[in-house]
Amino acid sequence: MQHTFAVDGIDVLVEGEGDETVLMLHGWPDTHRLWDGQVAALRRQYRCVRFTLPGFDLGKPRRPCSLDDMTALIERIARLASPDRPVILLQHDWGSIFGTEFAQRHRQLVSRIVSVDVGDALTPEYRAGLGLGAKLAIVGYQLWLALAWRIGGTAGDGMSRMMAKAMKVPVDGAAIGSQMNYPYYITWMGAYGSYRRAAATMPACPTLYIYGRRKPFMFHSQAWIDKLNATAGSRAIAMQTGHWPMHEDAAEFSAAVQRWLAGF
Repeated sequence: MQHTFAVDGIDVLVEGEGDETVLMLHGWPDTHRLWDGQVAALRRQYRCVRFTLPGFDLGKPRRPCSLDDMTALIERIARLASPDRPVILLQHDWGSIFGTEFAQRHRQLVSRIVSVDVGDALTPEYRAGLGLGAKLAIVGYQLWLALAWRIGGTAGDGMSRMMAKAMKVPVDGAAIGSQMNYPYYITWMGAYGSYRRAAATMPACPTLYIYGRRKPFMFHSQAWIDKLNATAGSRAIAMQTGHWPMHEDAAEFSAAVQRWLAGF
């Protein structure tokens, strides 16, 4: 079964069957297509709901989205897609930031969270554990992308694709544009209400965290991993991938998600 509905100009794709709904949130520089492999794996047991974040569709105008507006959009989609029971969040990169904010504001609407490669990255504990090299790398790529968004046009797109290539992003360069970069601009410039109030920790619900080992730095602290593994119903899994384990080892990633979900 497959159908679509629209919320505030965003097309929402619904595929699969099952009593529970998995709401999938992507990050930079992806679209809803990031989750193609997971939909194929999960659609027989779950209703898979996904959409492209506002402003990330290159066929539509630039659309910077505040934290409040993004959270409200996710809430509306969750309520329409699963009116009778909470959703399971499957979130990656910026999708993890936005999904965690949504879950903290609307805990009754989320039953479980599968977060990918972004954990407690907004906490002081995470920042305190970063080495100087990692801090400089994070500031460098994020400010570059923020500047690309500000410049926009052909030049901004070229800057964005250059960074994506340097970071070995598994996305066709033609599908990447500077209009996707507004989360970095908002983060560093405090525009559109800023993201400074974004929730730093996930709510107290069962959480599976999957991350790639093969990266120059992590987006979680070891203390958070230890706490997660000590919490009943939650777990952290390291994979021999980079930042996109759902793409780099789709079969193992999907199997890990299925095994964990089946335990409830």
